[in-house]
Amino acid sequence: MAKTIFITGGARSGKSRLAEELALSRGAPLLYVATGSAGDGEMAERIVRHRARRGDDWQTIEEPLDLVGVLQGHDGFFSATLVDCVTLWLSNLLFHHAEEPAPVLAEVRRLAALLPSLGTPVILVTNEVGMGIVPDNRLARKFRDLAGEANEILAAAADEAWALFSGLPIRLK
Repeated sequence: MAKTIFITGGARSGKSRLAEELALSRGAPLLYVATGSAGDGEMAERIVRHRARRGDDWQTIEEPLDLVGVLQGHDGFFSATLVDCVTLWLSNLLFHHAEEPAPVLAEVRRLAALLPSLGTPVILVTNEVGMGIVPDNRLARKFRDLAGEANEILAAAADEAWALFSGLPIRLK
């Protein structure tokens, strides 16, 4: 497995499943960094289902903002680290920084710079949000553009990149 793997695609395209399979191929122990939080009942239900699916080989850390700190602090203790998902992390950061994209992109660049120095392989899961219609509001357009730029930066930093469409993986690099 490559040191950093970038996996993108649309919602429900199979990204997380592929990421988990790639991580499991490394053997336990595995780290799952969840960037989302249970803000409502549906999300809480999703989290419960995802944890049950992963099983006991995984340690889960929920961190909505300090992804770089978590990766640095847990490097070398796991066979692989799966980050799911970059898109939620970007959303969290954008709201944390009062909808200003510059500090968010600075954090993305910090992450990209950190990845080559880590001893533990990292698998990044992210959504491709820019293939649909142009959003009808300023914040949604700002987020779409931010996510596109962040994905470019992280895909370039990755050793391997995949896109999933309808459950079918396509290797990009």
